Amino acid sequence: MRNKTVGMKKMLSNWIKAGSILALICACSASTALDEEELPKPTDRVISFSGFEWLVRKTGTTKEGPGPNLFSDSEDNVWVDAQGRLHLKIVQKGGLWYCSGVVLRQSLSYGKYIFYVASDVSKLDQHVVGGLFTYRTDEEEIDIEFSKWSDPNNMDAQFAVQPSERAGNKVRYNLQLEGLQSTHAFDWQPSYIDFFSVQGHSAVVTTDNLIQAWRYTGTNIPPDTDERLRINLWLFRGQTPSDKKEQEMIIEKVEYIK
Repeated sequence: MRNKTVGMKKMLSNWIKAGSILALICACSASTALDEEELPKPTDRVISFSGFEWLVRKTGTTKEGPGPNLFSDSEDNVWVDAQGRLHLKIVQKGGLWYCSGVVLRQSLSYGKYIFYVASDVSKLDQHVVGGLFTYRTDEEEIDIEFSKWSDPNNMDAQFAVQPSERAGNKVRYNLQLEGLQSTHAFDWQPSYIDFFSVQGHSAVVTTDNLIQAWRYTGTNIPPDTDERLRINLWLFRGQTPSDKKEQEMIIEKVEYIK
């Protein structure tokens, strides 16, 4: 049964500075207007997940980036189940497709971010993007993304530091998952960012579970202030899923280690 204990709260004033406008750039390619993500609009929907409070993304009737897409804060799109797992879905209503996303209410800064994924994200439709990332500005962003970017022959995952079009700022790889569960993480420090993806649920990398690992030591490590952790599920360039089916990504938990 979906968690319906959602309160009516005033939240955006706690973390949006007056007059600020941020944009989020898709890590697969150079920046384009279609890839920009807007800040969440004022919404009364806040969910509790993994010991944190998250704002649920909602747009109006006009599509917004990334995509552009419509985002819904409906419980058909975003909910926490009885097991405490976060569900993000892309659903169709009235002939329109609605994507989903959540934004952490607080800034966490440097540390290790671990995402325990409970669905086979390698099976997402070729037009779908699942994102686990911190965002401050367009060029101050750390990404783990699951997508083929509309090319069925592409690899299905990537680690990236924005701007990802710069040489050395991105590594693509295939998940080749052995089950529904996988773990993905980045350890964000002042002089490096360590990424990893492993089979199953484990915060420890071994030769048996390793999918991909990468250390970034380039010049685009983001500063450790005013960023927000985000999780989203959206349609690349706003396209309809090629299989015309609803899409889902399930996150069992998120851990932050200072």
